[in-house]
Amino acid sequence: MHTDGHTFKIFLKDLTIDGEQFQYYDVSIINEEKYALLPYSIRVLLESAVRNCDEFQVTSKDVKNILNWPETQKHEVEIPFLPSRVLLQDFTGVPAVVDFAAMRDAIQRLGGDPQKINPICPADLVIDHSIQVDVARRLIQLASKSQIILDSTKSQRLADSSNCPTDAYSNRLLPNRSFLPKRAHFVRQPFTPQQAFLQQNFRNHAQVLSNNRIQSNKSEYLNSYEINSNNQILIETVFEECPFHSIRTECAEALEKNQKLEFERNLERFQFLKWGANAFKNMLIVPPGSGIVHQVNLECLARVVFNTDHLLYPDSLVGTDSHTTMINGLGIVGWGVGGIEAEAVMLGQSISMVLPQVVGYKITGKLNDLCTSTDVVLTITKNLRQIGVVGKFVEFFGRGVTQLSIADRATIANMCPEYGATIGFFPADEKAIRYLVQTGRNNKSIRFIEEYLRATKMFRDYNDEKSDPIYSQVYELDLSTVKPCVSGPKRPQDKIFVKDLKTEFVKSLTNKVGFSGFGLKTEDVNREIKFVFENQEYNLRHGSVVIAAITSCTNTSNPSVMLAAGLLAKKASELGLKVKPYIKTSLSPGSGVVTEYLNKSGMLPALETLGFNIVGYGCMTCIGNSGPIPESVTEAIDKNDLIAVGILSGNRNFEGRIHPSTRANYLSSPPLVIAYAIAGRIDIDFETESLGFSEKTNQEVYLRDIWPTRQELQELETNYVIPEMFNKVYEKITVGSPQWANLTVPLTDLYPWNLESTYIKQPPFFEKMTADLSQVQPIKNARLLLYLGDSITTDHISPAGSIARNSPAAKYLLERGLAPRDFNSYGSRRGNDAVMSRGTFANIRLVNRLMGGQTGPKTIFFPKNQIMDVYDAADSYKRENIPIIVIAGKEYGSGSSRDWAAKGPWMLGVKAIIAESYERIHRSNLIGMGIIPFQFLNGESGESLNLNGTEKFSILIDDSLAVKQIVEVETDSGIKFKVLTRIDTNVELNYIKNGGILNYMIRKFL
Repeated sequence: MHTDGHTFKIFLKDLTIDGEQFQYYDVSIINEEKYALLPYSIRVLLESAVRNCDEFQVTSKDVKNILNWPETQKHEVEIPFLPSRVLLQDFTGVPAVVDFAAMRDAIQRLGGDPQKINPICPADLVIDHSIQVDVARRLIQLASKSQIILDSTKSQRLADSSNCPTDAYSNRLLPNRSFLPKRAHFVRQPFTPQQAFLQQNFRNHAQVLSNNRIQSNKSEYLNSYEINSNNQILIETVFEECPFHSIRTECAEALEKNQKLEFERNLERFQFLKWGANAFKNMLIVPPGSGIVHQVNLECLARVVFNTDHLLYPDSLVGTDSHTTMINGLGIVGWGVGGIEAEAVMLGQSISMVLPQVVGYKITGKLNDLCTSTDVVLTITKNLRQIGVVGKFVEFFGRGVTQLSIADRATIANMCPEYGATIGFFPADEKAIRYLVQTGRNNKSIRFIEEYLRATKMFRDYNDEKSDPIYSQVYELDLSTVKPCVSGPKRPQDKIFVKDLKTEFVKSLTNKVGFSGFGLKTEDVNREIKFVFENQEYNLRHGSVVIAAITSCTNTSNPSVMLAAGLLAKKASELGLKVKPYIKTSLSPGSGVVTEYLNKSGMLPALETLGFNIVGYGCMTCIGNSGPIPESVTEAIDKNDLIAVGILSGNRNFEGRIHPSTRANYLSSPPLVIAYAIAGRIDIDFETESLGFSEKTNQEVYLRDIWPTRQELQELETNYVIPEMFNKVYEKITVGSPQWANLTVPLTDLYPWNLESTYIKQPPFFEKMTADLSQVQPIKNARLLLYLGDSITTDHISPAGSIARNSPAAKYLLERGLAPRDFNSYGSRRGNDAVMSRGTFANIRLVNRLMGGQTGPKTIFFPKNQIMDVYDAADSYKRENIPIIVIAGKEYGSGSSRDWAAKGPWMLGVKAIIAESYERIHRSNLIGMGIIPFQFLNGESGESLNLNGTEKFSILIDDSLAVKQIVEVETDSGIKFKVLTRIDTNVELNYIKNGGILNYMIRKFL
């Protein structure tokens, strides 16, 4: 059934499970002795190579190289890898869908069937990067009381409500401040006490004003009442006010408002993605408001083992986000790649990778009761950063792994980019199977998952040391040595024990400016500033916490730390402890399941009491979407140069990432986020200093008094984290919110491009493409657009961050009627090539030798010897039909893989790059866009050849272009030199001859 023409068909075996027949490639018997030595992660690579071997993309030699990993790992051997699926988030997913839509247009123009353009490899896209913490519950402050008399027989509207949002729970209109009198209330018709929903942060203010009228102090509904003879109900209540938006309202719902603003900002992008969800087969698009991509992947999308037409094989993936590695915690091999690589995989193409070394990380011992999985991952991150594991796989083993839940393992795997490895892999074991049961996977799937993994010897028994494979190097961590810690103030690998944090922070204030220093003068260290917030005076100083966020899939995917946060909040609020009102507190879970178990366990009301209301389902504060903090707070910080603090349960804390006003940012577990929020400062010694005074017990309250025990947490998780919750949340995963459901999109195979859109634009990649293959032509009399040095990263090349007001991209947007406040970021406009091409090579730190060492996105347009922005110069060359190239030094394209680092130069008209060396993935991406990467011969460079950049270059290639061919370059100055063509495989040669991978696939479908 699956054997015809397959090189390794002899290894195809039958597997009967509960009377049903399956097949699989039994890679364990190719060479049992060698297979037993392979790390479990390498076994997944081997199975993929065996199953996909076609002697073109994947050859028998590739299989042999992987099987001989103990030797080949030492020699940087390249292998192809075909993952089972692709995972995308919306920022990186939009350009992929744009490319697929443009491919449909092209294939129709060339006489083909546009419906053939669909992902060949399954793709899942989760919209999670767009929502911001514009409004948070802690920002809604109690204002003056008022007494309201309602007529129970009539509908009443006592204030104008124009242009105001609707309360998500009661459908009441929220009043606009400018029209709001001191006494106002909105009710549904007809009003009855049962319909008066009082929110958690509001309901306790309903008072018993008369024994014969109303009784509702803490109930969610007014469920015990009497109406007087005049049909009146008397309620004393309070108004609340959001200081950022100055809206005085009874019921400001943060989640609803944030989602509303998200849709307003991203309407065009969301409409386009919803069109894609309907138009493309084999692509699942998860609407906004569902959760964070990696948590949704873990809890719902992950297959562990695929079943395609009764052929079983391992789940594996690449994703367009660096934290794709979170899925490694469930025994699935996967990592982050650039957009072009992801699109290649979606189109059924392999990606090229160096067969990695595998570091074995042995875990022993048992975690003490005061520590969490967050403490473990921060400890591992620092340790592996010191060891150096960049470009390597890390595989965890040892008896101590059995002490970690799948959520714990996922937390450790999530921060793989922070410790620098390609993956942080935990092979699947009994706990993985139990997790699948807990998260509501169907029994049939769980049965064939376990049977397949056991049959192929990919199922792990961490207690069986005899089954340990060999590793490149082995390091060890005893869990009993882990202590409570945080990381910061500027990097995730800079671990600090909680007991030392006060001392370390104080030292950092006067340390030299760097990763652990702020360079303050000694006389400025004790500066304390008074400011007014909501008519009350407070103090701010160095170390004051102004943002406290429980955020990120790193931790919100883990019930143990989320329940710990809830239980700590419950104990703290019961003792009367509070969070200062100016601190921006927020809770942004990675999925609705978190809300379910926090609510059912009774923890959510306690979190809300301290200000940690749910503000949205997405990455939010972790990726810098933290939104505004009160103006009086930012003014006090900025004017007095205070080192204010953000504390978050995220995975990255680089300076400037979380919020411009928080120069010190610390990563911690969710319960510690709450503890520092209550303390209001980071420089506290929890052992000797209290969190506050409890009027209920008349005693100081220390962190140890309210820290949850492991037994308490285990009981809560057992009772409240149940399969029914996962089924309830994910059974309608594609339905989305009412806003998503109400989006109207055309049900067409071809996308109707809006020519006025500044977010989504038809790219020009295929405008000049023909059905027949054109011959390779020499590049004649090319001009040098840029003359660059060593270590030019994708950050230098690719558009990123905010759009500068004096940039070509800003000019383009201004010409289309946009005000600077509406520019948004390059990331949000990745679907518009006109914006992105104008932002290519626009980095202010770019050093172009043509500019004599001056930094910035400038170059010389040689026909007129005129200094221009890089984009304007490229556009001028294009108008005069002059080809352009780039010369660079060593490690060109290093850093994160970014699709626009290759797409952008193509848009500018760059035909080739000549560099001393390339970052591997970026070289592949250039080929994917049809840009030829050439390499100076050993020992040569632009400088050694005395090239000054003013020359005209002719690269003498033709249709005989071949893999790793040496070609000659001539200049009009008389200098001649040879370069190596860095087309390394026949597959890559095909891409170049077709003008790129997308062009290659279009012709393939014709």
